[in-house]
Amino acid sequence: MSWSKPSGACYIGAETFWRCTPEANGKEILMQIKKMVLCPHRLRKVPGQFSWVDQRLVRQGYIQRCEPAAWALYLVLVIVGDAQGLSYYSDGTIGRMLRLDPVSLSAARSQLIEAGLVVYQKPIYQVLGLEDNGPSGPPEPRSGQLRSLNEILTQLIGKGAQA
Repeated sequence: MSWSKPSGACYIGAETFWRCTPEANGKEILMQIKKMVLCPHRLRKVPGQFSWVDQRLVRQGYIQRCEPAAWALYLVLVIVGDAQGLSYYSDGTIGRMLRLDPVSLSAARSQLIEAGLVVYQKPIYQVLGLEDNGPSGPPEPRSGQLRSLNEILTQLIGKGAQA
């Protein structure tokens, strides 16, 4: 198996982080950093209440569809929403929490609605499940093995040709 060093930073395996860093002489060196929990008594846990942020927001490009104020609103709605994504916070309360005037709050809400992330019928917001418009099928499980960029691209291109 051929191996090319990763460019930039990438995770390989659950406990190892590889980083390419430029040296003063223009060459790059590859550093292996072992990941470890820094503060075990404050380890993050899934809370008893229902709340999460879906990684597909980044992977499927949703993050580029809205401005920061809209994402602030989305985060609040995800945090305060129940298991069905419903929340009943008033515009005044949300505006004060986010320091948004009514026009800015309305614009942020409109962006989220247009992006297909929320629906709104005063006074109820519903955070919607994400539509699966990204790569077909679930991602392959991570093996923890090093692979060249060529191998990864060849696999992806092969899957694209099959679709």
